[in-house]
Amino acid sequence: MILVLLIGIMLAGLAAGLAVRVLAAGRIRHRQLLAQVGSYGFGATSPTTAHVRSPLRDTLQQVATWLGSRLEERFDEERRQKIRLALNSAGFYRTSVTRYLGYRVFSAVGVPLAFLLLFSLAGSVGGQAVIFLLMLAGFGWVAPPFYLRRRARIRIEKIDYEMPELVDLLVTTVEAGVGFASALQLSARNVEGPLGEELRLMLREQSMGLTIEEALRNMLGRADSTILRAFVQAILQGELLGVSIGKILRDLAVDMRKRRRQAAEERAQKAPTKILFPLVGLILPALFIVSLAPMVVAFFKGISSV
Repeated sequence: MILVLLIGIMLAGLAAGLAVRVLAAGRIRHRQLLAQVGSYGFGATSPTTAHVRSPLRDTLQQVATWLGSRLEERFDEERRQKIRLALNSAGFYRTSVTRYLGYRVFSAVGVPLAFLLLFSLAGSVGGQAVIFLLMLAGFGWVAPPFYLRRRARIRIEKIDYEMPELVDLLVTTVEAGVGFASALQLSARNVEGPLGEELRLMLREQSMGLTIEEALRNMLGRADSTILRAFVQAILQGELLGVSIGKILRDLAVDMRKRRRQAAEERAQKAPTKILFPLVGLILPALFIVSLAPMVVAFFKGISSV
């Protein structure tokens, strides 16, 4: 009973913290917009770019770095490169491999220790609690890679969805007489989301000395998408063969929109199959209970009265 009460208090505190964060998010966004508007003049000061560092967050990062450094020593270079590629694909460019491994160890060890403390306070540390803690430790070790893969998949889906608009923008600027490199810079300023982040990172690599071919290949290595691969290959072939970039991009835009329409049709065809599971598992049992329960109750009442 005490354990249930402690878990209930912890969940209530978590719910209260999330509610406060949701209520404060609107005000924070309002202040950011006002600061952004003020940065364009009207006698206002420019918005500060320095973020307020949290001592708890700094401490957590230091502990994660220390734990990760102990674990990273056992990994070879190939495994480190795979983890770095997974972090880049998920958009965590500033998170080092050492810190990621530290977070993984902290997730596998710190959360079970917190529940162990709750169990010890409740005085119910038994065999079932040990099994639960072991399962929780395994889940904490597996959860970070799963989150990285899911985030990378969502980013690739967003990139695939935004690519036709990017190609249309490039076609408009290139056919207007702007060079391809300048067109990429103009497009990177107007594209939001993961695709905009990848474009700006690619342009930053190019400004540091890489050629446009190398920067495009690096972008493809971070986000290995089918549509993005077709875009990079088309640009590289156009640069190699000397074909008009405008014509290549226009044909590519038509092909990308066909692919997006086919993907939408495929998802629409899968919808009836996906609806079948909640229909059978949730709707039909409730319908049977509502329709058949009175008949069953009347039948048993009739039997009992006989």
